[in-house]
Amino acid sequence: MPEFGTWTPHAWHWWAAGVALALVEMVTPGFGLLWLGVAAVLVGSVLFLIPTFTLVGQAVLFAVLAAVLLLATRRWLGRTALNEVAPAGPPLNERTSQYLGRVLTLETAIANGQGRARLDDGAWIVHGPDGLPAGAPVRVVGVDGTALRVEAA
Repeated sequence: MPEFGTWTPHAWHWWAAGVALALVEMVTPGFGLLWLGVAAVLVGSVLFLIPTFTLVGQAVLFAVLAAVLLLATRRWLGRTALNEVAPAGPPLNERTSQYLGRVLTLETAIANGQGRARLDDGAWIVHGPDGLPAGAPVRVVGVDGTALRVEAA
């Protein structure tokens, strides 16, 4: 068995490490391990072409390639794409937040702070200032559970 100081990896060692990192990436989120795997495969390819490439040279090349690939991905995707997930629509269980800012027509006058307004294919309870008559336009400014808070539009 060769001593650690005299052992140098072969190209297939780097290729195997690259494939292993890519496989681990499949079960973990993010892009980090994928690019480390790509860097390992590239180092293995260089070692295949230049069999006398030293262990220190391989390690430095791997570190440089990994850093360049990770930084290029961050720049290409943008900082927020890697750190934040943009919501696809209104938040789950907060569907009524999509109605903010919409102008509705009152179905019944607002009395004692409550009335009804037509919204899409249904009538919704609205809370707003007293005195707004039926047929008046109102703007949705907030949500109270399943009721909409409105003001005169």
